[in-house]
Amino acid sequence: MSLFKKIFTKSRPLEGGIFFDAIHKILGFKPNEIEYYRKAFTHRSSNKLDLKGNPINYERLEFLGDAMLSAVIAGHLFNVVPSGDEGYLTKMRSKIVSREHLNELGKDLNLIQLVDSKVPFQHFGDNIHGNIFEALVGAIFLDRGYVYCEKFIHKRVILPYVDIAKLEGKVISYKSLVIEWCQKEKKPFNYDVFDDNGNDGQRFFGVKLSIDNKVIAKARATSKKKAEEIASKRAYFAFQEKMDTKF
Repeated sequence: MSLFKKIFTKSRPLEGGIFFDAIHKILGFKPNEIEYYRKAFTHRSSNKLDLKGNPINYERLEFLGDAMLSAVIAGHLFNVVPSGDEGYLTKMRSKIVSREHLNELGKDLNLIQLVDSKVPFQHFGDNIHGNIFEALVGAIFLDRGYVYCEKFIHKRVILPYVDIAKLEGKVISYKSLVIEWCQKEKKPFNYDVFDDNGNDGQRFFGVKLSIDNKVIAKARATSKKKAEEIASKRAYFAFQEKMDTKF
């Protein structure tokens, strides 16, 4: 039985309950309307509807949380890097709120253990962790407003993870870096994507990345985007001395 099911079968008769306590511990303050948080941890596979027939799941809260994260991080960068222009601030914000980073945040807080879902957790992709984190931020905004939302993001994101010096040198997209370098050096490049399915029936994609009409790197993954990124990373290391790492 998942932690979520244990929480809801044991805690409903109680005024606070285990779910309330778990959320309180994650937030660092008491939630006012716990139902916002229940929705933030409800997967669409639960097939729940409200009294008006609207679906109950975290997806709309995820949208709201994404906007709140961007706003708070943008405000922080604006204040701490007064010399940064618009392009610099945009790149830095992208690094902080990247899907990879948000997935790490969700994993660190072990949010998936609270998810109500009819799908086994092992069938989820990595993005579930970041999606739930964003939904949690959206729930905080609806429950306690911008100030508490900002406090939570500062405590859980900015203080432990935002190091300006390190972020300046962090590559968030090897594909973008490779394309930018090829265009700057006027080198022709091409991503040749093709189906590369295995014997287990799962769909895979293969990628051959050519630069100057020579195959520089190959990769295989469950999506075209992932395969292109892996191939780009391998190409980056092949040309590491020539490429500007301060993307």
